[in-house]
Amino acid sequence: MKKLLGLSGAVILILSCLISGEVFAASTLSDSVQVYDRNGHALRSFLSTQDTYAQAVSLADISPWLILAVTSVEDRRFYEHHGIDVRAVLRALWQNMRGRSVVSGASTITQQLARALYPRPKTWRGKLAEARDALHLEKLYTKDEILRQYLNILEFGNQTQGIESAAQFYFAVPAAELSLAQSALLAGILQAPARLNPLENPSGALKRRGRVLAAMLKQKNITQEQYELAMREPLGVQRAERPFSAPHFTQLIYKLAANTARVHTTLDKDLQLYAEKTVRAHLAQLTDQHVTNGAVVILDNLSGDVLAYVGSANFYDKKHAGQVNGVNALRQPGSALKPFVYALALQNGLTAASILQDEDTFFEGGFRPRNYDGKFHGGVSVRQALANSYNVPVIKAAEPLGAARILALLHEFGFSSLQRPAEFYGLGIALGGGEVTLLELANAYATLARGGVIQPVRVASEPVLTLNKKTARVLPEEIAYIITDILADNHARAEAFGLNSALSFPFSAAAKTGTSKDYKDNFAIGYTPRLTVAVWVGNFDSSPMQKVSGVTGAAPILHDVLIYANEKYPGGVFKRPAGVVAAQICTQDGQLAGPDCLHTREEIFVVGTIPEKTTEKEKNSSVLQITFPVNGDVYIYDPSLPETGQQLHVQTVQAVAPCDWTLNGEKLEQTGTDFWWPLTKGKFNLQVNCAGQKAETFFTVL
Repeated sequence: MKKLLGLSGAVILILSCLISGEVFAASTLSDSVQVYDRNGHALRSFLSTQDTYAQAVSLADISPWLILAVTSVEDRRFYEHHGIDVRAVLRALWQNMRGRSVVSGASTITQQLARALYPRPKTWRGKLAEARDALHLEKLYTKDEILRQYLNILEFGNQTQGIESAAQFYFAVPAAELSLAQSALLAGILQAPARLNPLENPSGALKRRGRVLAAMLKQKNITQEQYELAMREPLGVQRAERPFSAPHFTQLIYKLAANTARVHTTLDKDLQLYAEKTVRAHLAQLTDQHVTNGAVVILDNLSGDVLAYVGSANFYDKKHAGQVNGVNALRQPGSALKPFVYALALQNGLTAASILQDEDTFFEGGFRPRNYDGKFHGGVSVRQALANSYNVPVIKAAEPLGAARILALLHEFGFSSLQRPAEFYGLGIALGGGEVTLLELANAYATLARGGVIQPVRVASEPVLTLNKKTARVLPEEIAYIITDILADNHARAEAFGLNSALSFPFSAAAKTGTSKDYKDNFAIGYTPRLTVAVWVGNFDSSPMQKVSGVTGAAPILHDVLIYANEKYPGGVFKRPAGVVAAQICTQDGQLAGPDCLHTREEIFVVGTIPEKTTEKEKNSSVLQITFPVNGDVYIYDPSLPETGQQLHVQTVQAVAPCDWTLNGEKLEQTGTDFWWPLTKGKFNLQVNCAGQKAETFFTVL
């Protein structure tokens, strides 16, 4: 009796369609967010709100074979009825009554769409409402619109929703390119996606495909030849790998893109993969130094585009918090903020030639900075001080500026993470005594590369998505160029880093490192006119590394990544602005060299800031000086040459013999005012005492 009631349901269903009811209210289907790189390569596909992978397409983007296959088996009179196929209902009623069971259904495509959009309980009342909904759909939409929605909303198993997602997953082709055999297979899956899953039940899926092709042949939608060719075609399905690249970056995109179905980002997948591989390779060499993680971001200076965004060494590494985003994590940048302090100092009276005393100094509040090498280097130029990242000189440059002015400039450069008042940071801000993100550092250095102009960081081109909106000049072009010239001067930094450090590049590039207190974090940032690469290494739990500095931790990653990236995006050379001129200066005092200056070098200046000449009166003063080697000089010992030919001629002025000489605190046998000293590798502090007057100089032999 129960079965007979089920059989008569179709008749009642038809009658109920004549009853007016509530206006149909369809739920909204959300697409999966599809994220692509700048060249159209898939990066990641996010689940829709229905926890499926869905990509809606137009009817024109679906293979005609698929449309014929679906209508042949699901609703062959789709274009003839008005939502309810009366002939199909009567046929199903007759077949079910004869078989005394439900052997045939009569739901049209429109009814199936109504059921998918607005699910109802499987009761008589639900069936009546479903029929009514189908009639409303036919009034609201054209047949093609109904078919498009149907093919985009139905599930094909394996979390695939819609024909485009199914075509991509099972056959790695767009829906528009589905063959006859492929179309028949997908049309067959609709009957029972779980049972006819071709990955788990290939024989069942093939058998159902044959029935679909047979129906198409019977309805003369295909020829006998087409039928036979399609029947012989292998199953040909494979589980597609759903992309999961650049996870930290794509998560950011997902948050920014809202409900945008397709996002074309600025990322270069090739650069991304290389950066990820390089981070892992270098960290493997630092395991014994307790370095567990790293992050990299690459910016295109011209457009502000993010080309690579590596948030951690391994996103799946739970032990080392791999899902933490190192690009946006707040960390102390150490010396990486020094260029911006000197940039402000150059706007306020200093030049690259100005002499600053690197000596043991107490500053306000008992602040007593030390250098990384544990030594002091006497009078050094701004160029030497910045290139070698000495700590005392930068505080001496910062002191007359004040923390408030320095903090204001850093805010202009985009360091919005520095939210505490200037009093909180004090002069320690010059040594990185605040927390910033790697992305902020990257964009600040890109601003230097652009000649002092900050612009938005762009992460997607379609739709356009940016991380900040600011475009402004924050530093004079001339000052930006001088800072860049110093950071690109491999000889100027040789005393601290050597000539062949990871900061040395075979093309025009500026670079700076930074190490936070107690070795908890270190950074390396490098840039060409085209690209900026910023690198962080450390531990997400803030445990200290074992004596790993920026030049040994982050810089090797920077070196490899920047060399690789420069091949794809050549940078050229930094162009000197018209407002910057070169002049010969006297190394002892940083002023313009006069005819009596004993040691000169070329330095660059903003027009109008070249210091006055060294006067004859100053030259003839009675102050004892070591004129050679000059403070900060770097020499190279060549083991292939005879030792007798590798000596320094130590010279003084205003010296009265006898003199007492010491080298690194050890007394020398020399007593004259000049002598020859054989080269040997190391860092040296040479001091002299002549008749109560003292002088010293610092130099390095590599």
